[in-house]
Amino acid sequence: MAATTTRRVDIPQNYETISWKWMRYSGILMIPLVWVHVILQDVIVGVHAMDAAYVASRWGVLFWQVYDILLLGFTFAHGVNGLRQVLRDYIHRPDYLRWINIGLLIFWAVISFIGAFAIVNATNSVLFQ
Repeated sequence: MAATTTRRVDIPQNYETISWKWMRYSGILMIPLVWVHVILQDVIVGVHAMDAAYVASRWGVLFWQVYDILLLGFTFAHGVNGLRQVLRDYIHRPDYLRWINIGLLIFWAVISFIGAFAIVNATNSVLFQ
């Protein structure tokens, strides 16, 4: 029987590696977040029972605020990273790709912040009074 040797391959920790890992992490975390959301909202509560009062009472609880912010952040990050990968298929200039990556990261951060701000401050809104 021949002896086998194991080689260690060092993978550089650059932007691509980190985004590849976080795409997988967000995908794994999204599975329970989305299923709980769908079962609770569509099966248990039902779309017919959702109104501003229901949303206000749900977002009045810290747990649901954090839950919905995580759901928003992970799903949007997953989608923006997918968009980034599609753009890489068509844009091959490294200087353009760098600016696109920065722009998409800022876009994700701004929209996620606006969504989180809306979730946290929704119960103070005129719509929920």
